[in-house]
Amino acid sequence: MTLNALSFNAVAPEAAAVDFIAAMGKCVSGVTVVTTDGPGGRFGLTVSAMSSVSAEPPLLLVCINRNNLACSAIDRNGCFAVNVLTGAQQQIAQVFAGQLPVAGGDRFACASWMEQHTGAPVLGQALASFDCYLEQQINLGSHAVFVGRVAQAQSAEGSALAYSQRIFGTLNADANAK
Repeated sequence: MTLNALSFNAVAPEAAAVDFIAAMGKCVSGVTVVTTDGPGGRFGLTVSAMSSVSAEPPLLLVCINRNNLACSAIDRNGCFAVNVLTGAQQQIAQVFAGQLPVAGGDRFACASWMEQHTGAPVLGQALASFDCYLEQQINLGSHAVFVGRVAQAQSAEGSALAYSQRIFGTLNADANAK
């Protein structure tokens, strides 16, 4: 028996937002700083919702609240970079999450940045970085899902910064390699 999606959605229960947020807070996610630069302006923000989509072609996605100014900037700039942070870069995550004040208001002053293909700022000491051209934007609920075609990817040795239950931690890759 197949259900008609339209009729199913009309009667399907929906979790309360507070319950959904509490349950999602138990998940562990990597910490990234998503950046963009171009005619729409230079923006960066801490994002934990990032995932690969495809290896051929290389695609990834990030989810950003549509109320964030970076959303319209990414759309207008047509590009973004995803910078995966190391365990030693918690301060950068906190700066781009607005948790730490920045002298002069320039969040980018907290680290060293470079440009690759798209012009989006790439963190010089990132554990991994993905320089992306905007492939597609999908608005779902409160967030925009940006799918990027990866123009350049690079990675380094180190341990990833993780986030769970509103706490930063480090995933120690060396301990698991034994």
